[in-house]
Amino acid sequence: MQGLLEEGEDIISEFPESPARDAALIAAAQKVEHYEMAAYGSARTFAKILGQDEAAEMLEETLEEEKAADEKLTEIAESVINVEAAKSQQEEQPIALSKKRSGGRQRAAG
Repeated sequence: MQGLLEEGEDIISEFPESPARDAALIAAAQKVEHYEMAAYGSARTFAKILGQDEAAEMLEETLEEEKAADEKLTEIAESVINVEAAKSQQEEQPIALSKKRSGGRQRAAG
């Protein structure tokens, strides 16, 4: 888990504010959610096996909350952030290509 949190911190510190950074942060947050879902799902199953029905119910509720958070992150990513990130990359790509073709020199307009 510590590694996942550090990954998110690295994204924040290494990349400028942009839709692409936002998309990467959502992906990092979803990794944390998936880790938590695995942990709560396993704990819930162990509680059921041990006959700890009340604990199993509480863990199931928490698991459902984690799933809802993951679904919300997916919704945000797919409906807004990933689209914006793709558009910003497409806008930057022609600039990078024109620099590459001109040997890194900017062409004069007109």
